[in-house]
Amino acid sequence: MKTGRERETETVDTEAGPARITWCPATNTQGARLVLAVGHGAGGGVETRDLRALAAALPAHGVTVALVEQPWRVAGKKVAPAPKTLDTGWRGLWPALTVPGLPVVAGGRSAGARVACRTATELGAHAVLALAFPLHPPGKPEKSRGDELLGTGVPTLVVQGGNDPFGRPAEFPPGEYELTEVPYADHGFAVPKKSGPTEERAMEILTTAVTGWLSALV
Repeated sequence: MKTGRERETETVDTEAGPARITWCPATNTQGARLVLAVGHGAGGGVETRDLRALAAALPAHGVTVALVEQPWRVAGKKVAPAPKTLDTGWRGLWPALTVPGLPVVAGGRSAGARVACRTATELGAHAVLALAFPLHPPGKPEKSRGDELLGTGVPTLVVQGGNDPFGRPAEFPPGEYELTEVPYADHGFAVPKKSGPTEERAMEILTTAVTGWLSALV
């Protein structure tokens, strides 16, 4: 990782294959206070609106953002592997995330959020950020993944769309975590043009919640 303020892409070998980290260094004058490592979901990469918004907003607040691409994405595959393989890739790149010597918050969206939750305690994550946590498959609330969220063992923030078919905020079980709702947003934090806030406002809600939460952590 560079010590300057320019983005740098780093390839990291893991047991699941080469992974990739795009570093977005803190740009504030005081320097970085922590690293937020965020992984993508099973249907896309780090170009999603929520991850791009965090990478743009957080460096000015003393947060170095590490956008993590799992080995299957780096290899150009279209379908994500089993959760066990995703966890293997995440574990393999974790040492590279700790190189700056700062507390590391593990995060991700959708499947990436599940990975962060499942591995937080064993890897020594400072906290977990779960974006669009897939609480259950659409239309199947009985197949809950709430145990993954409740088992992080560290401070956890969930940012969830109000109309996310993978789990609306009201469906989440009680537990020791914080939850911020982005009104009207779907699983990708897209909002309807007529009845919802603008995309800019939706991302403002998301980044403001994450910025405040991270500031409280340190």
